[in-house]
Amino acid sequence: MNLVKWEPLRELEEISSRLNRIFGRETARTGVGQEMLTWTPSADISETDEAYHIKAEIPGVNKEDVKVTLQDGMLTISGERRQEKEEKDKKFHRIERSYGSFVRSFGMPEDADESAIKAEFKDGMLNVTLVKSGKPKAQATQIAVS
Repeated sequence: MNLVKWEPLRELEEISSRLNRIFGRETARTGVGQEMLTWTPSADISETDEAYHIKAEIPGVNKEDVKVTLQDGMLTISGERRQEKEEKDKKFHRIERSYGSFVRSFGMPEDADESAIKAEFKDGMLNVTLVKSGKPKAQATQIAVS
């Protein structure tokens, strides 16, 4: 009979992994039998009378590694967070930060002016401004049913 070292958090990690598979979240291997979710930047979307604002947290990413594109009514933020160079004299006990490519896509509002999109990247925050075009929104019309 072989003895197996008991790791109390292993069962929680297995449950987490199963839940992630159920909800369709991808996992990535981080090394010695560990899994973690692939990295996706968090984003806040807000609206003022003049514009829509998307604020995305992209810490640890260089401005040159972030790309904002608009195609077929979809605004896409993509990029890559690169892992630091491995140092031979360092011994890692745990790696929790995710690395690699990421993509976030957002549908463009109908009243956004596609020619007046502005993006600014500063201190790990990407701020995208979608100026409203001034075109009136389509209003709902009540139709009598006969």
